[in-house]
Amino acid sequence: MTRILAAFSILTFIAACGGGTQYSSSNAAGGRSSYTTPTPAVLFASGPIAQACRAGGRKQASRARCGCVQAVANQSLSASDQRKGAAFFNNPQSAQDTRQSDNAANERFWKRWKAFGNDAARLCG
Repeated sequence: MTRILAAFSILTFIAACGGGTQYSSSNAAGGRSSYTTPTPAVLFASGPIAQACRAGGRKQASRARCGCVQAVANQSLSASDQRKGAAFFNNPQSAQDTRQSDNAANERFWKRWKAFGNDAARLCG
C-alpha cells in the first residue's frame, strides 16, 4: 500500500510540473512562449561516400560523421559522382589528377565535388 501511495505521489508531482506543448494556449498569438527553436535534424545516410570515409582509416571518421557526409552527398551529387569521389579516399592522387585535368567533364565534376566538400564541412563539422 505504501508503494502505491508513493507512486501516486510521484505521478501527481510530475503531472503538476506542467510545461505544455507548442500547441498549448500559452503559445497562442500574444501569449508568452517557452518554446524556442526546434533542434536541427541530424543528417545520416549510408552509401559509397560513407563506406569510403569509414574505410579510409582517418581518426575523425566516425560512423556519424561519415553518415552525415553521405547525406550531404545524396543531396548534391549524382550516384556516378559519388562513386567517382569515393575512389578519392583510397587514392588521393586521383583527386589531384582530376582537379588538375584539362578535361571539361573533370572540371565540371571538380566544381560539384568542391561545393559538396564545402557543404559537408559546414553541416557535418
